[in-house]
Amino acid sequence: MSDKFFFKGRQDARQHHTAYGGFQTNASQKSGSKKFPLTLVVTSEARKLEIEAQVAEARVYADIMVDTREGAAESIAELSALQNKGATVTTAKAPSRNDPCICGSGFKFKKCCA
Repeated sequence: MSDKFFFKGRQDARQHHTAYGGFQTNASQKSGSKKFPLTLVVTSEARKLEIEAQVAEARVYADIMVDTREGAAESIAELSALQNKGATVTTAKAPSRNDPCICGSGFKFKKCCA
């Protein structure tokens, strides 16, 4: 018999999309957390102590390595990006037409200050 008249579902048994890691279901990786610490490179022990103080103040985790080779470059861009991150912007809700007026007159907003 043919499958033409008796459809029994999909012919190829495909796996669920998360079975083989095709999609990253837990994609959020917060840098600076205990599981994903920042990787920072400094050029001296004194600078390492300064950066450790900044890391403690920012309440993040970091692996700080000292590179004392000639011409070594400092790499603290991840820490400075976390410190310069802006705060969440919140705005006050504007009164709707039928709310009491904000001037305190007792009238509705649509009759008073609209």
